[in-house]
Amino acid sequence: MYIHSMRHPRRIDLVPLRPSEPTPAVKGRGSAWAIEHRFNALRHDAEDDGWGRENPAVDERPLAPQAPVTQVIEETARSVLSANESPDIHFDLSVNPYRGCEHGCIYCFARPTHSYLNLSPGIDFETRIVAKTNVAERLRAALASRRYVPRLLNIGSATDAYQPVERRLRLTRGVIEVLHACRHPFSLVTKSAGVERDLDLLRDMAAWRAVGIYVSLTTLDPALARQMEPRAAAPHRRLQTIATLAEAGVPVGVSLSPMIPFLNEPELERLLEAAARAGAGRAFMGVLRLPWEVNPLFQDWLARHHPERAARVMARVRELHGGQDYDARFGQRQRGRGVWAELLRQRFDKACARLGLRQERTPLDFSQFRPPPPVPPGARPSGGPAAPDEADGPVAPAPAPAARQRSLF
Repeated sequence: MYIHSMRHPRRIDLVPLRPSEPTPAVKGRGSAWAIEHRFNALRHDAEDDGWGRENPAVDERPLAPQAPVTQVIEETARSVLSANESPDIHFDLSVNPYRGCEHGCIYCFARPTHSYLNLSPGIDFETRIVAKTNVAERLRAALASRRYVPRLLNIGSATDAYQPVERRLRLTRGVIEVLHACRHPFSLVTKSAGVERDLDLLRDMAAWRAVGIYVSLTTLDPALARQMEPRAAAPHRRLQTIATLAEAGVPVGVSLSPMIPFLNEPELERLLEAAARAGAGRAFMGVLRLPWEVNPLFQDWLARHHPERAARVMARVRELHGGQDYDARFGQRQRGRGVWAELLRQRFDKACARLGLRQERTPLDFSQFRPPPPVPPGARPSGGPAAPDEADGPVAPAPAPAARQRSLF
């Protein structure tokens, strides 16, 4: 249970009231909590009135939560390119075929983006997936604009582009087909083996030095992976994906983000060794970030799955962020600060040097970019990247509150 303070629209105070009483777990979901988002003016408390129990006089146990079904909400986006204004992020533009992510990673920094849709960053982020059905069409129109200048583009900065629904909708493949036709360089980070489905396109992009793929590997322990990332590929399957990409000649690296003290942090060297053996050539790392609603969601998860370590983990997280649960300042949020952050960085640097893993991102060639033919005048959307708060259209029937995504990243 948490106390919610909503006095100011730009501030949220979420304080654990009783961390010893976490929300019940739901199989296959990172969080079962429909946490109120920071734009809500009202608070909703669920109470069990006894109806629905087989024998209320005898059975005093609370009802087990029902496993929620994933819903896909189709959206026709006005524009799909978002400009990055964060100096500590390596790309200039991003395109997200989806909002939300069924992988359900409890620590995901993108969870608060569902607040803009008037949805919960908790269970809704995992179960109410918005699919931008015209993402390829809008991307093609933006790249065809005479004002467009090719810059480093990332697919899936606030979602996993290869989450389970991609198997059916193939929106990410449509995006890559547009970039392939234009020879436009891009990068992508994923936890899914689904990226292997697009090897036919990725091989060509690799030959043109126009792609860099990173596979996120946070633990080698299947049990911990099921808790943290319930619907992502198993660790051994991600290593297999690294090997498959490397054998196909696609530049592939490994992402060790986030490093969580006393949970997956002890595996740092083993993770890098496993990735290097599989064929990864590059690596990067980031510390745990707890922006906005991710903070109470993560602490609730920690109390549920690792109560014996919860206080110790959070004490070290606060040490990484200067005494706070999260320090959102550029240059600090990704690396952390203090003695422990420096020791973690030294371990990472030494392991990368020993294993021959490069830390700079994959160099890409922009000289081969060729714009697609212009869209017919009647169908042309506004070209070029949109401002972060205008990049994507609202989802009917609930319009998203006006807010800038850059406050999250």
